[in-house]
Amino acid sequence: MRTRNKHTRIALDIPRRLSPRDCPVEDWLTFLGHRWNALVLWHLLTAPKLHGELVTLLPGISPKVLTERLRALTQRGLIDKSPLATYPRTVSYALSPRGVQIVNILNQIEVWSRTGSPGVLLRLTGFSAA
Repeated sequence: MRTRNKHTRIALDIPRRLSPRDCPVEDWLTFLGHRWNALVLWHLLTAPKLHGELVTLLPGISPKVLTERLRALTQRGLIDKSPLATYPRTVSYALSPRGVQIVNILNQIEVWSRTGSPGVLLRLTGFSAA
């Protein structure tokens, strides 16, 4: 079904019935919405990091959870894992080209989120204007 309304600039092919598990956008939003994923990506934007550096930069994350998040981000192709020639064996983590793309998108969302009216932002954060 082709749809177009005053708010869309392009026509999209949208099936009549679309479940969240069939929608790639929903899948990515759910994945990126995980508590630590966006923060890990953000910290890798400046330079590659070691596991221990990321634990220090992310207060409250356990080494086990960080390992899980790094594994998931690697499997999605957002970060690259590079072994270093050290003993004991260590690896560094860096954004992949795809990871750089998604961080740019997240930056655009962050800028967009700040353009709302102060009243909307106050309601979203739970603070009162008084």
